[in-house]
Amino acid sequence: MSEKQSDSAVVEETKPAEPQVAEPKLARPKPATRPKRKFLPQYAVIVENDDDHSYEYVMLGLCKVCGCSVERAFELAETIDRTGRAIVWTGSLEVAELKRDQILGLGPDFWATEPVKYPLGVALEPLPG
Repeated sequence: MSEKQSDSAVVEETKPAEPQVAEPKLARPKPATRPKRKFLPQYAVIVENDDDHSYEYVMLGLCKVCGCSVERAFELAETIDRTGRAIVWTGSLEVAELKRDQILGLGPDFWATEPVKYPLGVALEPLPG
């Protein structure tokens, strides 16, 4: 090095440090969770077999109260006769109670060989689930 060269350092001009402002963190939206649906418990209207009521009476009652077709009413009447009982309608408790009361209120069976003045046996049972 020559004598004229000095050992001076180059000083860079620095800007004063700006105060750091923390950017507000945006809250991440939580994943959309739907509330779990609560379904009404389901009930079954069950007609029980007896040896006194006629097929015609049972079928007429099922068509009138449950809105079954004649074919479906006959299938249900056969099931009731063969197994002793059958589920004829399912739904909420309030409507099941209405259907039960309507079946109980069908009146006498005029098709039976001997007059039957008591109603069909009907039960309500909660369905699993």
